[in-house]
Amino acid sequence: MTERLTEFANGDLVFDVLDDGPIDGPPVVLLHGFPQRATAWELVAPLLHDKGFRTIAPDQRGYSPRARPPRRRDYRLGELAGDVIALVDALGVDRVDLVGHDWGGSAAWTAAARHPDRVRTLTAISTPHPAAFVQAMPRGQLLRSWYMAFFALPAVPEFLLARSFRPGSAALGRMGLPERFSSRLHDDIVISGALPGALNWYRGMPFSLRGERIPPVAVPTTFVWSDDDAYLGWPAARLTAGWVRGPYEFRVIRGADHWLLEKNPSDVAAAIIDRIGG
Repeated sequence: MTERLTEFANGDLVFDVLDDGPIDGPPVVLLHGFPQRATAWELVAPLLHDKGFRTIAPDQRGYSPRARPPRRRDYRLGELAGDVIALVDALGVDRVDLVGHDWGGSAAWTAAARHPDRVRTLTAISTPHPAAFVQAMPRGQLLRSWYMAFFALPAVPEFLLARSFRPGSAALGRMGLPERFSSRLHDDIVISGALPGALNWYRGMPFSLRGERIPPVAVPTTFVWSDDDAYLGWPAARLTAGWVRGPYEFRVIRGADHWLLEKNPSDVAAAIIDRIGG
């Protein structure tokens, strides 16, 4: 494909895309997490461009204005992985190198596991394999994930998060996300109308847990985890190795928290480049 991709469709849903870097470079798809959009990769992507890679970062389901289905079941992992494959189709390539952080990591694991013919390599940032995440629940992960049950409630999370995402709020400071990124959450997520769709990723979890088995991943995979991540603990990180059948690297960034794209972009880019090149 010799033209920039600004959008792609999956059925009736239309997704906005940031397409940057050398147009003829190998395509690297970057999937953002909660509560962010494609711009979360703005410190990582240029480091990939410098190495000759083209980056394609979509605003995902619930975030893109024309891709906000209202039903919770429309946010189960199989649907999210389907969006990734639709993007690969729109690029007109057989396979891509796939990267995901946070919820984007869950979508990336699912796409790589179910569609190994469309994913050349996988780099998962922070997020363990979904099955390892479930396995780790009785081993401490449940305590770290308490907020997921809250976010799945109707209406209340929208009300409280709309207030929490206001610039200067104490809640934003407690998140640990650098001010450069946290200061735009109110506009990017609340004012844009993306908050209900973003929360539907949590509300769709019961549909993913019922009958949506995610198999082991067979493609070459790197899992990048930080040992000060408040949300994703060591048991799930350790168990992830059991869900990868292809070449696998587990890379730990010491002393780092959950916000690796914003605080450790060089480490993240190095892991992606090593995986793609390896």
